[in-house]
Amino acid sequence: MKTILKIIGVIILLIIAYAIIAMLAFSKDYHFEKSVVINAPKEKVWQQISSMKGFNNWNPWMKLDPAMKITYTGVSGQVGDKYCWDSKNDNAGAGCQEIKELILNEKQKTKMTFIKPFEGEATSEIVLLPEGNATKVTWTMDTEQNSMMKIMRPMMDYQMGKSYGEGLDNLKKLSEN
Repeated sequence: MKTILKIIGVIILLIIAYAIIAMLAFSKDYHFEKSVVINAPKEKVWQQISSMKGFNNWNPWMKLDPAMKITYTGVSGQVGDKYCWDSKNDNAGAGCQEIKELILNEKQKTKMTFIKPFEGEATSEIVLLPEGNATKVTWTMDTEQNSMMKIMRPMMDYQMGKSYGEGLDNLKKLSEN
C-alpha cells in the first residue's frame, strides 16, 4: 500500500512540476502552422480559400456537428465575408470567422471569435506560394493563451496538427480534381 501511495505522490508531484514549468516556459503568444504542396496552380487553390463558403467546403471542423447552424453575412469573397456557427456539440462550440484581408491568389487572413465552449480570439492566414507547377499552401493560426491553456499546449499542438492536416488534405483533394 505504501508503494502505491508513493507512486501516486510522485505522479502528482510530476504533474504539478510540469504545470509550473509550462506556465513559466511557454509564451502567452501561440503560433501554429502547417503546409502542404498541392499539384494545382494557385488560381485554382484560391477558389477554395477566397470565401467563407469555399473555406467551409474543406474546413475540418464542419464535420464535428452535421446539425450545426451556419449563418453567412457580408459579400462572398470580399473583406467582411463572415460566417458564424452555433452547435450544441461542445467540440464544435460557437463563434464567428471573418475575412479581414485578401490578396488575390496569394493570401487570405481572417479573425476568429470563439464564444463557446471557451471565449477567445485568434487570427488565421492561408498563404499560397508557387512551387514549380504546384502551389505551397501554408495555414497558420495565432492567439494568446492564458496559463491554463499553456499547460494544455502539447495537447493543443497535437490536435491542431491533426485538424490542420485533415483540412489541408481536404483542400488538396478539392484543388487537384
